[in-house]
Amino acid sequence: MKKRQVHDCTHLTLEARKIIQAGIENGSTKADIARTIGKDSTTIAKEIRKHRILKPRNTYKRPVLCGKFVTKKCKPKGVSCKKSCEFYEEPKCSRRDKSPGACNNCPDARTCILDKYIYDAKIANDEYRHDLVEYREGIDLTTKERDAIGTIIAPLLKQGQSVYQILSAHPEIKQCQKTIYTYIETGVFKNFGIDNFSLKEQVNRKQFKDKYKKRKEPANYDGRRYSDYLQFCAENPEVSTVEMDTLNNSLHGPYLQTFLFRNSAFMIGFLHRHKTNENMAGSIDKLQSDLGDGLFSTLFSLLLADRGSEFEIHKLFELDNEGNTRLNIFYCDPMQASQKPHVENNHNYVRDIIPNGYPLNGLTQADINLMFSHINATPRQSLAGKSPYELFSFFYGADTPSLLNISEVMRDDVVLKPQLVFSKNRPTIDF
Repeated sequence: MKKRQVHDCTHLTLEARKIIQAGIENGSTKADIARTIGKDSTTIAKEIRKHRILKPRNTYKRPVLCGKFVTKKCKPKGVSCKKSCEFYEEPKCSRRDKSPGACNNCPDARTCILDKYIYDAKIANDEYRHDLVEYREGIDLTTKERDAIGTIIAPLLKQGQSVYQILSAHPEIKQCQKTIYTYIETGVFKNFGIDNFSLKEQVNRKQFKDKYKKRKEPANYDGRRYSDYLQFCAENPEVSTVEMDTLNNSLHGPYLQTFLFRNSAFMIGFLHRHKTNENMAGSIDKLQSDLGDGLFSTLFSLLLADRGSEFEIHKLFELDNEGNTRLNIFYCDPMQASQKPHVENNHNYVRDIIPNGYPLNGLTQADINLMFSHINATPRQSLAGKSPYELFSFFYGADTPSLLNISEVMRDDVVLKPQLVFSKNRPTIDF
């Protein structure tokens, strides 16, 4: 007797995803949701896990969180339990981690201190449609894979060998004979001097236009928009915002990454040769290493940045090297610099010392630290005559500025002119 087919073997639709979202909100199991839409339960599990959105927990008062609290063995606040405590255990939640796999409409959401995952049917469907188009365009090769194959086959084709002969001697090439012929005929290996005439039987086809399958993860600002930032601030009024931005005098770099503490107008900066997410997030890694987990969590719990391409991979900023959440990052709306006005206005002090057109190539990180030491020593009317250095030291301790490589400068010694960092006789500071 032929076994009856239970599942329709078709892709999930928007309506099916709305049923999944409703099932999660009702607390249904994955098996119940699967029976409702005629799918296998593993399909539902993969769908939720792939498209659910992470909403990191607030780490301001709880920089570390252990699922197995052991009173006598517990480390002091701010120490990385995952590294040093043999009793450390990742916090678990059956609703979030098992079934249904997301936190939609969870009755304990307001009091829960764990990271949360939210499943949104429309966002999940949009991501699916985007991936569907992306997976079907170009060819299934990265440039690195293309170069590896081209390096092997180019000299052998010039020796008169056939594609079949080459593949039989090189099992590391995973593509079949027909695929290699197609790649050659469409010009994929033209940079290696391989074209249609490299084959014994030449076929005339439209040349390939270097359109390889994309590997870049698209920017996703869901849960991290400016409206989400305002809601987060309303729920956590004790957390201070640090505004993050980038300055440059040339499109080819170097680039100056700046951080401004909104509660004191205190500013620091890092010089980068390249404007990438990895470089910008590297500054966060260094700050966490220099400050320690406890002080870092106090100073950098909340970041507000624009939607520059150098900040778009939020996971690099939010998560440390071990995958633990270390801060919350939110993004301004497009073309809305007024939503982070403090760092934008404070850049005027930077432009007094490094005007537009001045080259940054000859500057070092020590020059940047010197510049911000003088800027932070400048009294502000908005701070009731206090300087950012004085106010920051009052909030976080007299030794904290030195951990950020900022030194105290007497008011009469403050220089806000280009000669501060471009003069041969520029002053130096000791930490």
